[in-house]
Amino acid sequence: MENSRTGAQILVDQLVTQDVRHVFCVPGESYLAVLDAFHDVSINVTVCRQEGGAAMMADASAKLTGKPGIVFVTRAPGATNASPGIHIAEHDSTPLIMFVGQVQRTAQGRGAFQEMDYRAVFGSFAKWVVEIDDPARIPEIVSRAFHVATQGRPGPVVIALPEDMLVERASVSDASRVEPIQTWPGQTQMAELQKLLWAAKNPVAILGGSGWNEKAVGSFVRFAERFDLPVVTSSRRAMLFPGDHPNYAGELAIGPNPKLRARIDAADLVLLVGGRMAEIPSQSYKLFSIPTPRQSLVHVHADPQELGRVYHPRLGVNATPIAFAAALESLQPPNAIGWSAATREANAQFHDWTDVAPQMPGDVQLGEMALWLRERLPHDAIIANGAGNYAIWVGRFMRFRRYATQIAPVSGSMGYGLPAAVGAKRVFPERMVVCFAGDGCFLMNGQEFATAVQYDLPIIVVIVDNSMYGTIRMHQERHYPGRVSATALRNPDFAAYATAFGGHGETVTQTAEFAPAFERAAASGKPAIIHVKIDPEAITPLTTITALRAASQAKG
Repeated sequence: MENSRTGAQILVDQLVTQDVRHVFCVPGESYLAVLDAFHDVSINVTVCRQEGGAAMMADASAKLTGKPGIVFVTRAPGATNASPGIHIAEHDSTPLIMFVGQVQRTAQGRGAFQEMDYRAVFGSFAKWVVEIDDPARIPEIVSRAFHVATQGRPGPVVIALPEDMLVERASVSDASRVEPIQTWPGQTQMAELQKLLWAAKNPVAILGGSGWNEKAVGSFVRFAERFDLPVVTSSRRAMLFPGDHPNYAGELAIGPNPKLRARIDAADLVLLVGGRMAEIPSQSYKLFSIPTPRQSLVHVHADPQELGRVYHPRLGVNATPIAFAAALESLQPPNAIGWSAATREANAQFHDWTDVAPQMPGDVQLGEMALWLRERLPHDAIIANGAGNYAIWVGRFMRFRRYATQIAPVSGSMGYGLPAAVGAKRVFPERMVVCFAGDGCFLMNGQEFATAVQYDLPIIVVIVDNSMYGTIRMHQERHYPGRVSATALRNPDFAAYATAFGGHGETVTQTAEFAPAFERAAASGKPAIIHVKIDPEAITPLTTITALRAASQAKG
């Protein structure tokens, strides 16, 4: 047959057509034919140590590039190991495609070795789950997967690959390269937005979600400058507006600046672009009344099903951030802008909140470390973190000055930071990549440090060690003061851990030790771990374990 290829060859050729440059995987016998097909193409295949880490690396690459992250895993245990990464992609609206090995077609339905119904398993948190039964349909289905993953609200797609289908031959043409279709706002909507802005007394913009790029961020910056708007970023999306810009008002995250929250409470017009205003940025759904906010809400989102899902907007705009930001060029500011003083005040309050770190118990001051790092790191450095109270210091005191410099899970998934940093460095080897992780967070995917060593990826991992699951302990003290249960940890020597894998290790027990330790780590040219031991009392920048316990006991 003309152009006859195996299913595996057809599949890999589709990835080449879609300009896929990186694939993250844990190998499995269920897709050996695909591994063989990778041998003959220029795609960079990163072999990981656990499927969850592989999926998180793919998610990180997608967050930074806007292109679907690609991960390959084997049958049932491999697929279920990867499920945290799929949930992150769903919750964070990240385009991702996971290919999963499947038992051969003739064995299905018999309870074959590692057989699983992937539609049933992933159907509730993937945008689309499909199994390819005919190799001739691979171009069609892969093309559709790229469309589904990137359009509307981006998210994950899961594709099952029966083992025998991958070695069956077919003659079929390759699909065309997919370019996501941008949804543009209508002229009537833009005219209505201009009217609302002209009538506003105290407006504010909030940026979030995915589907942005550097050009769209630049367009929004110009719009904010022309209208002199205060701009807020949603939780863990601080890279959507320059942190050193005079119009920046801060991030709506866990424990935000109280003055920022009050400002949004008092706003008469809120322009929400790209984000869903889910539980964390909405402060447990208390920032806006449901279903009708007190403020006039203009909600811009790529998925029409998100418009009105929780909040009834004064003006709903079904548009992608890229298209909407470009359309903002047509809007004209009012002759007299009445909120400029409020914008200056918002920026001043942001600096008051983030430029001086409160002193906390112990010999290591995380806030001072973060303030030093934000002046030391290049502006294009990529900062990754997972979940835990340590991340509060990262979000509050670091600065994200450019797009594609922040990778953190909105989903709040622990174990994300290290594999995300590995994925980022694999995709952008020329840029500095720094990962922050708690002691509990790091060891959920700490084995991926071996991946960094294997591929000579000199990331720097800052492990904040307080010998406990700090966030859970914090809640424990609030609700069950003094009754410590199942939150204590006994940790290894993380500097020795780094050395054992072939990396560089440092230990920090005093604030003054951090800067030289970081410089030695950077100069080593190796993947590095800086083990920072902090006082368990330093639970957040604002309080201590003892204070939490006392406050809870006082309430009775």
